Amino acid sequence: MTLLFAEPQLFVTDLDAALEHYVGRLGFRLAFSHGEPAFYAQVVRDGARLNLRHVDGPVFAPGFREAEEDPLLATIAVDDAEALFDEFERAGVAFHQRLKTEDWGARTFMVADPDGNLIAFAG
Repeated sequence: MTLLFAEPQLFVTDLDAALEHYVGRLGFRLAFSHGEPAFYAQVVRDGARLNLRHVDGPVFAPGFREAEEDPLLATIAVDDAEALFDEFERAGVAFHQRLKTEDWGARTFMVADPDGNLIAFAG
């Protein structure tokens, strides 16, 4: 038996805004959307897959984001973090954490989607 990949599910309050972020800015493509109006979608880029699910109300409990330092929802491994960071920077992506070298040697950066879901890119 082999684990093939993971598909993190992110909760979003505005699916259209989330798709604009992931597809329009981060270079993912829409794999599918479901519902009329759509309440669920999957975006993919290379081997990375993220599922987006609409929810009513806030994604995080009040005070959670302020109390927790960098609560990641997903980490996406990349072969060249610096090149991807540069691509995102040219696209005008706002970074939660700019590119840095971690103590363990990985090059990482983080972005937040419109609902504050944090995604780390690490190489």
